[in-house]
Amino acid sequence: MLDVEGVALTPADRDLLRQPAVGGVILFTRNFESPDQIADLVSEIRALRSPALVIAVDHEGGRVQRFREGFSPIPAMRHFGIEYDVDPESATVLARQAGWLIASELRAAGIDLCFAPCVDLDWGVSEVIGDRAFHRDPDAVGELAAAFARGLRSAGMAAVAKHFPGHGAVVADSHLDLPVDRRDYGDVLDDMRPYDKLIRNGQIAGVMLAHVVYREMDDLPAGFSTYWIERELRSRLGFGGAVFCDDLSMKATDAYGSMRRRSRRALDAGCDMILICNDRRRAEQAVESLSDYSNPLSLVRLARLHGTGHVLRESLRASELWQQANSSLLRWTERPELELDA
Repeated sequence: MLDVEGVALTPADRDLLRQPAVGGVILFTRNFESPDQIADLVSEIRALRSPALVIAVDHEGGRVQRFREGFSPIPAMRHFGIEYDVDPESATVLARQAGWLIASELRAAGIDLCFAPCVDLDWGVSEVIGDRAFHRDPDAVGELAAAFARGLRSAGMAAVAKHFPGHGAVVADSHLDLPVDRRDYGDVLDDMRPYDKLIRNGQIAGVMLAHVVYREMDDLPAGFSTYWIERELRSRLGFGGAVFCDDLSMKATDAYGSMRRRSRRALDAGCDMILICNDRRRAEQAVESLSDYSNPLSLVRLARLHGTGHVLRESLRASELWQQANSSLLRWTERPELELDA
């Protein structure tokens, strides 16, 4: 899964996205000018290939929301955790409405996938996770993430939970450094409990791995680790959906060889799709090196991630559901930041 340069495809974008090793596109803020423009860009991308590429975006809400003008503001997930401490039923309704609103607006633009929910626990030490986490309690996170996933699904979008097995207990930001989690297995089990709930209930179609080393279990980051992908995620938790390796251009992966080498390591470890963003030269190198790569089972898993259904943006915004969801969430987007109780 690769990025593109701007608000419309360049000839270089088109040539790269037609390569057989490319299976998807991830969009960023630089690709967005307006709802109409992003819909046109998505149509351009979709027309390049048959079957079409999977088109995704990070659009969780809070500070991780790539499209703003013309899209509803979504509060950070921590707000739902705060509400959960007061009224769990109200919080799950809000989480479901947030999932539905995100997915319905993205599907109106033709986008298949949002990399959400973030189910990392809020241990209070990770700035890169921070208010993206629902809560510190695994059960609360599981309940809220399940409601959010139901909202996504009801609007025609699969859920992709991240960052497995858990990014919330390390200080370092994997965009800038390689975090090392030194906890023992029993402690990391808490971070995996939301995944257990979501997988058992069939509520997620994808999981994204963390670029974190869990030293007591394996010396490799989770995205390169057969221990975490095959033993824990596939075997113990029974996950049969698509596994994503987070962006291989992040500094956390620098010590693991060239982009060609990193790509092969992630795929050999059991990832179905790797992301390479904001580094066109090395993305091209990886795509070239994978020209002969094929994994039919991965193709089946990834095919399940295409969005379903489509509604015109004007019809969506006129609907009672859209108006209710915006009204419910508006008070949270206007509130100052609060901390969860310990």
